Amino acid sequence: MLTVLNILSFLIGVSLVYFSLNSAVHTFVLPRAAPNKLVRIIFRVTRRIFNIACVRAKTYADRDRIMALYGPTTLLVTVPAFLFFLLLGFTLIFWGTGGATLLESFELSGSSLFTLGFVAAKTVPDYVLSFFEAACGTIMTALLIAYLPTIYGVYSQRETAVNSMATRAGDPPWGVTLIERAYKLGRLEGMESIWIEWERWFVTLEESHSSLTVTVFFRSQQPNRSWVTMAGVMLDAAALMRSSVNVPANPKADLMIRAGYLALRAVCLPYGFKTSKYPSFPETPISITRDEYDAAYDYLAQVGVPMKPDRDQAWLDFAGWRVNYDGALLDLCDLVMAPYAPWSSDRCQGHWELTPRFTTLNRVEDEELQYKAQKEAELPNLPPLEALPAPAEAAATDSNLQRDW
Repeated sequence: MLTVLNILSFLIGVSLVYFSLNSAVHTFVLPRAAPNKLVRIIFRVTRRIFNIACVRAKTYADRDRIMALYGPTTLLVTVPAFLFFLLLGFTLIFWGTGGATLLESFELSGSSLFTLGFVAAKTVPDYVLSFFEAACGTIMTALLIAYLPTIYGVYSQRETAVNSMATRAGDPPWGVTLIERAYKLGRLEGMESIWIEWERWFVTLEESHSSLTVTVFFRSQQPNRSWVTMAGVMLDAAALMRSSVNVPANPKADLMIRAGYLALRAVCLPYGFKTSKYPSFPETPISITRDEYDAAYDYLAQVGVPMKPDRDQAWLDFAGWRVNYDGALLDLCDLVMAPYAPWSSDRCQGHWELTPRFTTLNRVEDEELQYKAQKEAELPNLPPLEALPAPAEAAATDSNLQRDW
């Protein structure tokens, strides 16, 4: 005869099974951003463990190697967590039916979930539950197997565009550098193809990274590159072109900026970041100061880029564009622990409570700078060697840059 404890155990078990299956559907099947408590707990607990290792790392290169494992590790931990709740839930269900002890129910649940077959059910309800549990375990494993190729397909498509811009935007990448190099190559007014390409990139990013949320944490092959900072580079370059550079207005740049800030906001949603839908400057401030903007304006003018004469209006126009994506960009840079880049990850600390504070910048050159300082200290009396490139070498460099573009 069933007792109140058996009935309560059965109901709790059903709730745990539903909780696990619902989390799996939200993670592996549902094609939209749908926050899930279990997945969020797994991500936060795993992040705290990785943060401990990152804090002990001395350079950003070490931190990057550690964080490169965060996304894949969390993804692999997620499925065992789902299976654990299935195992626990069916154990309570078997025990709640009153046909076995708690230990026997656990053995039957484990044998059914992992299709081991070393324990057989004794009643018709237990047979039905065993078949259902075995199906759940098989489907859960199959979903992970099918999920991985999708993840890496999205990752490959994202990184192809990021790597293609590496030679144009500098190292570390910056929107000002992108404009400077375009001007020197005579392509300042021919950037429409770039705006079109990156508008599509942002649309794809919104669709993929808001549903396949773990992809956000998959880092680039090179430690000095990141999809987040490159997104900021493209948006800043387009905003500067529309506001400050004296060239004919290109509506394709406007469309790319809009696609960009909508994508970044959508990717931010599953992590609880709050972004305003209709921000306006100066009511909503931006992280770029007027002095920083003036320095970039002066630099572009110095290298020969035609700039609009009304600097005050240009600043207001730039800030009006930047305010749409400023908060989301910094949130994501902090979330993924992005490498150093001007006007993005260099000012993002404090936007997510699980990102540690480091004594050194997230900069790949940490080790190189330390090595150079050490060698300079060892050889303090040697005069510096100065060498100018030969004309043929300079021409070859320009030719290589032209081909890279």
